[in-house]
Amino acid sequence: MEMTTDRTGRRMQVFIGVFAVVFTIGTALHNFLIIDTAVIEQMMREAGGADPAGDAPGFLSGFRVVGTVYIVANAVGIAALWARPKWLYWWVLAVNATQGLGWVMIPTVMWSVVADRYGPLGILPSAVTDGGAVVVAIVMIAVLVRSRAVWGMARALIRLRFARARIASGHG
Repeated sequence: MEMTTDRTGRRMQVFIGVFAVVFTIGTALHNFLIIDTAVIEQMMREAGGADPAGDAPGFLSGFRVVGTVYIVANAVGIAALWARPKWLYWWVLAVNATQGLGWVMIPTVMWSVVADRYGPLGILPSAVTDGGAVVVAIVMIAVLVRSRAVWGMARALIRLRFARARIASGHG
Protein backbone atom coordinates (compact mmCIF):
# COMPACT_ATOMS: atom_id res chain seq x y z
CA MET A 1 0.00 0.00 0.00
CA GLU A 2 2.90 2.33 0.59
CA MET A 3 3.77 2.06 -3.10
CA THR A 4 0.26 3.32 -4.00
CA THR A 5 0.79 6.34 -1.78
CA ASP A 6 4.16 7.11 -3.33
CA ARG A 7 2.92 6.44 -6.86
CA THR A 8 -0.11 8.75 -6.51
CA GLY A 9 1.89 11.57 -4.98
CA ARG A 10 4.77 11.10 -7.38
CA ARG A 11 2.45 11.23 -10.41
CA MET A 12 1.04 14.53 -9.18
CA GLN A 13 4.55 15.85 -8.54
CA VAL A 14 5.70 15.03 -12.05
CA PHE A 15 2.46 16.31 -13.63
CA ILE A 16 2.70 19.62 -11.77
CA GLY A 17 6.47 19.98 -12.16
CA VAL A 18 6.53 19.30 -15.91
CA PHE A 19 3.68 21.71 -16.57
CA ALA A 20 5.43 24.33 -14.40
CA VAL A 21 8.49 24.05 -16.66
CA VAL A 22 6.34 24.37 -19.79
CA PHE A 23 4.38 27.32 -18.38
CA THR A 24 7.54 29.11 -17.21
CA ILE A 25 9.05 28.88 -20.69
CA GLY A 26 5.77 29.68 -22.46
CA THR A 27 5.10 32.72 -20.32
CA ALA A 28 8.65 33.99 -20.84
CA LEU A 29 8.34 33.57 -24.62
CA HIS A 30 5.00 35.35 -24.70
CA ASN A 31 6.13 38.10 -22.32
CA PHE A 32 9.49 38.97 -23.88
CA LEU A 33 9.59 37.57 -27.41
CA ILE A 34 6.05 37.70 -28.80
CA ILE A 35 4.62 40.84 -27.18
CA ASP A 36 6.56 44.01 -27.89
CA THR A 37 5.76 47.69 -28.36
CA ALA A 38 4.73 47.23 -32.00
CA VAL A 39 2.24 44.48 -31.07
CA ILE A 40 0.80 46.61 -28.27
CA GLU A 41 0.51 49.63 -30.57
CA GLN A 42 -1.30 47.56 -33.21
CA MET A 43 -3.62 46.10 -30.57
CA MET A 44 -4.44 49.61 -29.34
CA ARG A 45 -5.02 50.88 -32.90
CA GLU A 46 -7.38 48.00 -33.67
CA ALA A 47 -9.19 48.56 -30.37
CA GLY A 48 -9.65 52.26 -31.20
CA GLY A 49 -7.08 53.67 -28.78
CA ALA A 50 -6.56 57.45 -28.90
CA ASP A 51 -2.73 57.49 -28.70
CA PRO A 52 -1.30 53.99 -29.30
CA ALA A 53 2.27 55.24 -29.87
CA GLY A 54 2.20 57.21 -26.61
CA ASP A 55 0.34 54.64 -24.50
CA ALA A 56 1.99 51.43 -25.70
CA PRO A 57 5.31 51.71 -23.81
CA GLY A 58 3.59 52.15 -20.43
CA PHE A 59 1.11 49.36 -21.14
CA LEU A 60 3.96 47.08 -22.21
CA SER A 61 5.84 47.80 -18.97
CA GLY A 62 2.81 46.85 -16.89
CA PHE A 63 2.20 43.79 -19.06
CA ARG A 64 5.80 42.65 -18.57
CA VAL A 65 5.63 43.15 -14.79
CA VAL A 66 2.56 40.90 -14.61
CA GLY A 67 4.19 38.40 -16.97
CA THR A 68 7.36 38.34 -14.90
CA VAL A 69 5.34 37.64 -11.76
CA TYR A 70 3.83 34.62 -13.55
CA ILE A 71 7.22 33.47 -14.80
CA VAL A 72 8.55 33.45 -11.23
CA ALA A 73 5.31 31.97 -9.85
CA ASN A 74 5.41 29.13 -12.38
CA ALA A 75 9.12 28.57 -11.71
CA VAL A 76 8.32 28.01 -8.03
CA GLY A 77 6.07 25.14 -9.18
CA ILE A 78 9.08 23.38 -10.68
CA ALA A 79 10.04 22.51 -7.09
CA ALA A 80 7.23 19.92 -7.24
CA LEU A 81 9.65 17.67 -9.11
CA TRP A 82 11.62 17.27 -5.86
CA ALA A 83 9.22 17.96 -2.99
CA ARG A 84 5.53 18.03 -2.18
CA PRO A 85 4.81 20.34 0.73
CA LYS A 86 1.19 21.35 1.17
CA TRP A 87 1.92 25.04 0.57
CA LEU A 88 3.38 24.22 -2.87
CA TYR A 89 0.20 22.43 -3.96
CA TRP A 90 -1.91 25.44 -2.97
CA TRP A 91 0.59 27.83 -4.59
CA VAL A 92 0.52 25.95 -7.91
CA LEU A 93 -3.27 25.70 -7.81
CA ALA A 94 -3.62 29.46 -7.24
CA VAL A 95 -1.11 30.30 -9.99
CA ASN A 96 -2.79 28.00 -12.52
CA ALA A 97 -6.32 29.08 -11.61
CA THR A 98 -5.41 32.73 -12.15
CA GLN A 99 -3.19 32.15 -15.20
CA GLY A 100 -6.05 30.22 -16.76
CA LEU A 101 -8.04 33.45 -16.66
CA GLY A 102 -5.75 34.79 -19.39
CA TRP A 103 -8.39 33.72 -21.92
CA VAL A 104 -10.74 36.25 -20.33
CA MET A 105 -8.25 38.93 -19.27
CA ILE A 106 -6.21 39.24 -22.48
CA PRO A 107 -7.99 41.44 -25.02
CA THR A 108 -9.26 39.32 -27.92
CA VAL A 109 -7.56 41.61 -30.41
CA MET A 110 -4.21 40.29 -29.11
CA TRP A 111 -4.87 36.90 -30.71
CA SER A 112 -5.49 38.37 -34.16
CA VAL A 113 -2.60 40.85 -34.00
CA VAL A 114 -0.15 38.16 -32.87
CA ALA A 115 -1.46 35.66 -35.45
CA ASP A 116 -1.10 38.26 -38.23
CA ARG A 117 2.43 39.12 -37.16
CA TYR A 118 3.86 35.67 -36.26
CA GLY A 119 1.35 33.18 -37.62
CA PRO A 120 -0.14 30.36 -35.53
CA LEU A 121 3.17 29.79 -33.72
CA GLY A 122 2.89 33.26 -32.23
CA ILE A 123 -0.25 32.41 -30.28
CA LEU A 124 1.07 29.02 -29.18
CA PRO A 125 2.90 30.13 -25.98
CA SER A 126 -0.11 31.99 -24.59
CA ALA A 127 -2.59 29.34 -25.74
CA VAL A 128 -0.55 26.58 -24.10
CA THR A 129 0.07 28.44 -20.84
CA ASP A 130 -3.44 29.82 -20.40
CA GLY A 131 -5.32 26.77 -21.71
CA GLY A 132 -2.93 24.37 -20.02
CA ALA A 133 -3.29 26.22 -16.73
CA VAL A 134 -7.04 25.63 -16.86
CA VAL A 135 -6.44 21.91 -17.37
CA VAL A 136 -3.87 21.73 -14.55
CA ALA A 137 -6.17 23.60 -12.15
CA ILE A 138 -9.09 21.29 -12.98
CA VAL A 139 -6.95 18.16 -12.50
CA MET A 140 -5.58 19.48 -9.20
CA ILE A 141 -9.08 20.29 -7.93
CA ALA A 142 -10.40 16.88 -9.06
CA VAL A 143 -7.56 15.06 -7.29
CA LEU A 144 -8.09 17.20 -4.21
CA VAL A 145 -11.83 16.45 -4.12
CA ARG A 146 -11.39 12.76 -4.87
CA SER A 147 -8.64 12.13 -2.33
CA ARG A 148 -9.58 14.87 0.16
CA ALA A 149 -5.94 15.87 0.46
CA VAL A 150 -3.23 17.67 -1.46
CA TRP A 151 -1.07 15.60 -3.81
CA GLY A 152 -3.83 12.93 -3.94
CA MET A 153 -2.47 11.20 -0.89
CA ALA A 154 -5.30 10.83 1.65
CA ARG A 155 -7.07 7.66 0.52
CA ALA A 156 -3.85 5.74 0.13
CA LEU A 157 -2.62 6.96 3.52
CA ILE A 158 -5.89 5.96 5.21
CA ARG A 159 -5.66 2.47 3.69
CA LEU A 160 -2.03 2.21 4.78
CA ARG A 161 -2.82 3.29 8.36
CA PHE A 162 -5.78 0.88 8.51
CA ALA A 163 -3.62 -2.01 7.28
CA ARG A 164 -0.86 -1.20 9.78
CA ALA A 165 -3.41 -1.01 12.63
CA ARG A 166 -4.83 -4.39 11.65
CA ILE A 167 -1.36 -5.93 11.56
CA ALA A 168 -0.43 -4.36 14.91
CA SER A 169 -3.59 -5.72 16.52
CA GLY A 170 -2.93 -9.22 15.22
CA HIS A 171 -5.88 -9.23 12.81
CA GLY A 172 -3.96 -8.70 9.59
